[in-house]
Parts: sequence; C-alpha cells; structure tokens
Amino acid sequence: MSPLVARRLLARKPLASRRADAYLAVEANGQGTNLVIATLADSLLRRVEAAGDAVTETPFEPVIRLGVTGLARSGKTVFITSLVANLMERGRMPGLAAARDGRIAAAFLQPQPDDTVPRFDYESHISALTGSAPHWPDSTRAVSELRLSLRVRPSSFLAGLQGPRTIHLDIVDYPGEWLLDLGLLDKSYDQWAGDVLARIDKRACAQGFMERARAADPEAAHDEAQARDLAQRLTDYLRVARKHGFSDCTPGRFLLPGDLAGSPVLTFAPIPFSGPSQRRSLHREMERRFDAYKAQVVKPFFRDHFARIDRQVVLTDVLGAIHQGPQAVEDMRSAMADILGAFRPGRNVFLSRLLSGKRVEKILFAATKADHLHHTQHPRLTAIMEALTQQARNRAQFAGAETGAMAIAALRATTEEMRNHQGSDLGCVRGRLLDTGEQKAFYPGDLPEDPAALLGPARDGADKWLDGEFGVMSFAPAPVTLRTGEGPPHIRLDTAAQFLFGDRL
Repeated sequence: MSPLVARRLLARKPLASRRADAYLAVEANGQGTNLVIATLADSLLRRVEAAGDAVTETPFEPVIRLGVTGLARSGKTVFITSLVANLMERGRMPGLAAARDGRIAAAFLQPQPDDTVPRFDYESHISALTGSAPHWPDSTRAVSELRLSLRVRPSSFLAGLQGPRTIHLDIVDYPGEWLLDLGLLDKSYDQWAGDVLARIDKRACAQGFMERARAADPEAAHDEAQARDLAQRLTDYLRVARKHGFSDCTPGRFLLPGDLAGSPVLTFAPIPFSGPSQRRSLHREMERRFDAYKAQVVKPFFRDHFARIDRQVVLTDVLGAIHQGPQAVEDMRSAMADILGAFRPGRNVFLSRLLSGKRVEKILFAATKADHLHHTQHPRLTAIMEALTQQARNRAQFAGAETGAMAIAALRATTEEMRNHQGSDLGCVRGRLLDTGEQKAFYPGDLPEDPAALLGPARDGADKWLDGEFGVMSFAPAPVTLRTGEGPPHIRLDTAAQFLFGDRL
C-alpha cells in the first residue's frame, strides 16, 4: 500500500478510534514510559492527521475551519447565528466581495464532519433572535460545530475555465474561558498559583477566597473537605469576577464544569508556598490535581479542537470592561496578550501542515456591541480595540499571520438619534431595555480619541477613571421583519467575514 493511500485510509477512520489505536499500542508499558510514548504517539498521529487533511481536502471542495470564541458576555452565539443567517440570505453583506459580486450561488447547512461534537443549534437561536418575542439565546457552555456549505462561482478571470465549486465553512464555537486555559500548559502549579494570588490580592471580590488561601497550611496533611472548600470559594470568586468585567478567569472549567463537576480534577486552588512539598501534603495534592487538569482537560481540548483551526475570531465586550473601570481594562489587555500564546500563527502552506499541523492564518479581534454607541464613536472603539490587542497582534504578525481589529455588532438592537443637551448635540442610541422592555434613548458618554487615556490609567492600577464614567445599557433584541434575501441587521459583520475568509471565496 502506498503512503498516500495509507494516509487517506487513516484520515477516513473515526478520530476517536485513531487515538485509541495509538494509546493501546503503548498500554502495556510502565506508567512513566507509557506517558512519554503516548505523548509521542499522539504527536505523530496529529502530523499524520494533518497530512491526511491536506491530501483529502481537494482544491474543488476546500474546507475553512473557523474558530469563534470570546470572553464573558461577548456574544459568540449571536455572532455565529447572525453570520450564518446573513450568508444564507446575503442582502446585507456588501462588504463580503463574493456576496457583493453575486458569486455565491447558494448556501446550505450540512451535517458537521465531527460526529462526536454537538451541533450548534442554529435553528433555535435564529428563532430566539427573530421570533415574535425576540430574546437573547443561551450562551456558549461547551464546544459545538456547524457546517455551512457555499456554492461559489469563480471570479471573472477563471469563469470561463471552471464552474461553481463547493466551499465548506466549518464553524467551531467554544468558550473563551477554555481558550485562556491553554496558557496553563506552559506553567507549573507554583507559577500559576503565584500569578493568580498576586493578580487578585487587592480585588474586593476576591477577599473571601484570599482569606482562606492565606490561612491554609500547605505543608499540613491533605484534607479533602478543605480542598473542596478552597475550590468552591475559588469558583465563587471567578463567577463574581466575570460579572465585574474581569477577563482572566482561569481555570475555565470551574465556571463550566459539565460532567466534571465535583471531580478531583476540578478540586484544587492556588495557595501560597515556596520550596519542595512533602508527600500527601495539601500543596502536593493541589499540585497533582493541577497537573491532572492540564493533562486530562486542557490538552484534549487543544488536541481535538483548537489545533485544527485555521481562521479565528476573538470577540470581546470592550464597552463592558470600560464601564467596570481601569482594572477590568488592564485585565482584558493582559488576557489578549495571553490568548495569542495559545495560537500557532503563520501561513498554512502544505509542508507546514504536513510537519506540524494547521496554523492560524488570520485572527480577528472584534469589539462587539458597537450598536450601543452612535456611529460617530465607532472609530474610537476600533482604536481602543487595536490598542488593547497591539502586543498580541504584533506577535502573530511576526509569525506570519494576518491580524485585524474592528468594532462590530452581529445583531443591531438599537437605532440612532441626535439630542440637544445644554446647547450641544449628543449622539444617542435608542433600544428596548432588557430588564423592563421600555424604549429608552441612551448616551453612554464620549470615548477618548486617544486610547492611551484609557490604557494609561489601567496600566498604572487606577481605581477609577479621572475624566468621568462610561455608561452601559443592556438592550434586548429589537423586533425585526426580514424581507426575502435579507439576514438580520448588523454592523460590519460583512467586513469581518471578508477579513476572515473572503480570500478563500
């Protein structure tokens, strides 16, 4: 059998079965050797899978694997739902060249290629957003996937040489907290614990956990009740921190435990300690469980989902962080820099895929909820997004990836109006309040023209903004009547799509 045929056959075999074969082959060895060989086998298997993907993905039906993630309340579900709806009905997508030129002949949903990954529930979500009583759909709590296939006519240069071809857009939705967890892979328990304790030490919402962490004796014998208490208090802090606009809420599975709730792999916490620990001590058990979390929770996510993405959008609620104050903004900036450490940016040439798997070719950092501002302030929001992600984007561009930053609203929930106040015209937005259902006009305040006016105090550890506060409102989706050929109203969703995958159409 030729190597080419072997790779094709391996690529057709179910993913779980391929991994099982690799691990069973080393199961009979000793525990330490087993782990090393299994790691090597999995790495080799990844390279073979990448080669199989490269061989089976023909030029006539290419696959674009788009990862969608974001930090708390950034609108991942709404982004995917509106993107799919607007690709199926392209009347509001002039910024996507293939749609503007009429080269997308059809768009239709198909079963996703990964049989063990839940399907993104597009139908329920679009019904929630555009039904008679529109409301926001439930947020992302696990990985899900959706395949949208596009029949695309070639550009005018190739129109006479070939007919329409099918291009598959595989959209992978995953929680942003899981993305932040990838930064733990390069840290020891003591490094992680030291970073967390130093970062949250002065936060009021963390004091309940900090008191218990300081009181814990790391050299005392491990006590399961104490470990569970520390883990629960850490979880309580993370939930409050997320509500307060803080971005770096790791470990992410503490917030979204799923079927791991209550297991030892989610029953650890950072405690202060220096020096080697004794066997069966609290510190040693915390360290062991942290390592198990990386090996049994974080690595499988990276291996099974994240490492296969070649285009990525990271959504952020920048306005929410600004409203919460300088500490939340600095935490978001730091999180953006850490996020890039999880990516493998660069060009996806055939040889790189063959040797080391897919790379993330394009990364878009998008500030959502642009509809909460008058359009005259959108350039300022974009500039703040660019400044927040400058360090992260520089690293990606150095590695050969293309990055972008913009302000978007995947679903426009407001209208704009100008109001005169004390002789000045104020750009306001009007929408239906989420809590009361009332229609209200809202002026959030002026964002600064220079992003340094925000990032400077944030880096300096200021407690509040010196030049005033920035308001934020929670709007419900507006009732909408969609005409034939139109998707839901949005702001720059078409521009985002053109950046992310327009070149492949």
